[in-house]
Amino acid sequence: MKVLDPPAVRRWARLAADALGRARTEIDALNVFPVADGDTGTNLHLTMLSAAEAVESLPDDVDAAVVWQTLAYGALVGAHGNSGVIVSQALRGLAEVLKDGSDLRAGLLRAATLAREAVARPVEGTVLTVLESAARAAQDAGGDPCEVARLAAREARAAVRRTPGQLEVLARSGVVDAGGAGAAIVLETLAAVLTDSYSDHYDVPAPTARVTPMAEVGAGYEVMYLLDADEAAVAGLRAELDAMGESLVVVGGEGLWNVHVHVAEAGPAVEAGLRAGRPHRIRITYLAERTHRGGAGRGVVAVAAGDGIAALFEESGAVVVRRAPGTRPALPELLAAIRQAGAEVAVLPNDEGVHAVAAAAAEIAREDGVAVSVLPTRATVQGLSALAVHDPLRRFDDDVVAMTDAAGHTRYGHLVVADREAFTSAGVCRPGDVLGLIDGDVAVIGGELERVATLIVDRMVAGGGELVTLVTGAGLPGRLAARLEEHLRRTRPDVDLVVYDGEQGGYPLLIGVE
Repeated sequence: MKVLDPPAVRRWARLAADALGRARTEIDALNVFPVADGDTGTNLHLTMLSAAEAVESLPDDVDAAVVWQTLAYGALVGAHGNSGVIVSQALRGLAEVLKDGSDLRAGLLRAATLAREAVARPVEGTVLTVLESAARAAQDAGGDPCEVARLAAREARAAVRRTPGQLEVLARSGVVDAGGAGAAIVLETLAAVLTDSYSDHYDVPAPTARVTPMAEVGAGYEVMYLLDADEAAVAGLRAELDAMGESLVVVGGEGLWNVHVHVAEAGPAVEAGLRAGRPHRIRITYLAERTHRGGAGRGVVAVAAGDGIAALFEESGAVVVRRAPGTRPALPELLAAIRQAGAEVAVLPNDEGVHAVAAAAAEIAREDGVAVSVLPTRATVQGLSALAVHDPLRRFDDDVVAMTDAAGHTRYGHLVVADREAFTSAGVCRPGDVLGLIDGDVAVIGGELERVATLIVDRMVAGGGELVTLVTGAGLPGRLAARLEEHLRRTRPDVDLVVYDGEQGGYPLLIGVE
């Protein structure tokens, strides 16, 4: 029987964060309630990303109680927006029950209960309804966590599709609830971890009408802060904030709370927190500003780790942020590039490690009124594929979908020379060995660049593809790319080949197959 032990919790947190990151733009497009500010998907992604990074920072030998408590804490301190705060409270409910290894059914009920209790004025047809429907459905399962998770995930998806019939603003706008769609993904990834049935895509129902962002909203400011206070003081704060604003959510416990509210004036909401305890990490956003500010035009920002790669992106019209191999660009630099690129900006991180800083920069830019979408490009070759189909004359959402689709259909590989002994998925490597990776996993270990490169290319094209892209790095033997081209002409004459000089350090060769 599968259990949610510490390694499984870590896998779930990362899988949920990554899945929400890929679905973020689609969820943002659904966001009309409580405010049509187009950021619910982003907020849920950042919330789960904070939870995932918290548990990944723990030593491998900690027990389940510590992992669950850390998951809940990471979500609490990193919660963004109304839906992010609610989901963080649901994770706290799961943690309260499952830290002692109790029944997943009881954990889901506790999660739904705490989520509803956190909202001052609950509304049906929202993430609260989805969580409750999933928890109730799970009670029909036996004690097998796999079956519990499957039933909860299936009902969550069905509950999301029912939300337009429960909340009039959703029906009028032709969308399902954005927060509920995100919560369904969280539950679906939980089922995936327990059943070993992973997927690269989780369905998000598309709008049936074009959602028009609100130019004005009743409550002018979103105020969020963490608060150090005792429970008695927080009870008074809830009453005070409820009287002055809307969308009030207060979650937490044991002296630390996350406060979220929409108010006409931000100052009194912060002052109320000061009377209750010690507010910190205060974030104030002028809601209407999100639709009024921003530059003109459509642009793309691409992160590049080599001068040749940077030139390729620049020639295609992208604003390029350079980084050294193995490093992340600075957030201010990435933010400046987004602001330079235009009012609608697609960001190509082109590396798994860059996604978090790109998401953070995008969130800040959105507060300035820029429409930003961070595409899930994990490699340079995926970024090149995405940029190849970029069309500034399309609607922004359609352009993002096309670019994301192109990146998703590009498998990526690369070569690297090992600098130390290590265990890999292909066996033990030693310093000086050439490692061939496909989609981030070591597939081949060898002694010669050409031999490993040939094996990796053969394996990648064996899975299908019409175009092979090679990006050569600094120090790569001059004839290697030519010999690979000759090899492909003999073995796969149906495949086209493009070679670029990327000049990147650290990776002698980057490979893309689409």
